[in-house]
Amino acid sequence: DGHRKEISEGFVHTTNNRMELKACIEALKSVDPALPVVLYSDSSYVVNGVSKGWARKWRKNGWIKSNGQPAENYDLWQEMLAVLNGRQVEMRWVKGHAGIPENERCDELAGNAARQRDRRIDEAFENQATTIQARLDITR
Repeated sequence: DGHRKEISEGFVHTTNNRMELKACIEALKSVDPALPVVLYSDSSYVVNGVSKGWARKWRKNGWIKSNGQPAENYDLWQEMLAVLNGRQVEMRWVKGHAGIPENERCDELAGNAARQRDRRIDEAFENQATTIQARLDITR
């Protein structure tokens, strides 16, 4: 309806993939679940994770990928799958840094958030790194 809502937040010690995934989760949470959504992202990781069913397969396999390695960011993938549940969401990949105004604005917001001094710690990332290492140590 001609309204624009912008949300952004920066975290300390995280990854680009986590933040791409977190951005999509937060965007979906900000929209009425009854409304159909077309979600654009320049992250093939996120778009393919949903569209190709990778995340659902990882969840079904106890967050283990087909190559036997632990799925990264499983905490956010769990949240993404929960947010997607019962919604009509179409994922569309767009090329980053290609002059698409909305994508360029998202990149600007992300950059600004990453430079803020009062960023939160991505505690789930810290905990997950420890858990993944422990899982790998057990399987060796």
